[in-house]
Order: sequence, then structure tokens, then C-alpha cells
Amino acid sequence: MKNIPGSMGTCASIALRLGQAICSSSSILFMSLGVGFYSYTAFCFLVTIMGLVIPWSFTLALLDGYSILAKFPIHQSGMLQVIILGDLVLSILTLAAASSTASIVDLLLKADVSFCPPRICSRYQISAAMAFLSWFLSLTSSLTNLWLLPSLDAD
Repeated sequence: MKNIPGSMGTCASIALRLGQAICSSSSILFMSLGVGFYSYTAFCFLVTIMGLVIPWSFTLALLDGYSILAKFPIHQSGMLQVIILGDLVLSILTLAAASSTASIVDLLLKADVSFCPPRICSRYQISAAMAFLSWFLSLTSSLTNLWLLPSLDAD
């Protein structure tokens, strides 16, 4: 069985997981710096989803670290299926939250009457960009683990 970079139990997987946690944390940070983010449902949705991604990614990063230190790769089909399913669900929710946030910010900036000052809206834009980066890292992690799954069933 090959060790695919980015699959569970590799250094690349730790980097992907920590990247997800950092991008999600920065997304929440930039969103919460805005005074009235709670006035918009899309912004609250983004904060909620990023709040779910942070512990998920950090826990899996710890699991990856333990797997590397113990030199015992996590190559059990059932456990990997749960991780893949969790990653896919969170990546779809992250994409939805990031897309809705980006569209609301665009709408607020293009409105005739400014609903948010440009400085606040730029923070919302950065928050959406960080959410998109978190989505990309989550999808990458999920797809590499999905790529590993058929080789586990063959063994």
C-alpha cells in the first residue's frame, strides 16, 4: 500500500489540518471584528460553520501527530470512512457559507446606500477569503483520503 501525501498519518495531512484550523480561526476573527455581523444570517452561518471546522481539524491534526509519532498509520477502512464523510460534509458547508458571505458582502458594497463602511466590508471580504481557503484545504484532505480508501479495501 502506498502512502499518499495528504492522507491520514502523513506530515502533509498535519499541514492540511493545521491550515484548515488557522484559516477558519482567522475567518472568525475577521468576521467578529465587524460590529454588526450578527445582523446578517449568512455571516452568522459562516461563524457557526467555522466554529465546527476548528475543533474537527485540530482533533484530526492531533490524531495525525499521534499516528506519526507512534509510527502506526491510521489505515482502518471504517475510521477512514468516518473521516472522509466528516470532511466532505464540512467542506460542502464551508463552501456554502463562504459563497453566501461573499455574495452578501458584494451586495452590500454595490448598494446605493452604504450598509457597511468600506473598512468593515473589507474585513468581511477577508473573512470570506479565509473561509474559501479553509474549504480548499478541507476538500484536498478529503479527496486524498478518498483516494486511499480503495487500496485499503483491497488488502
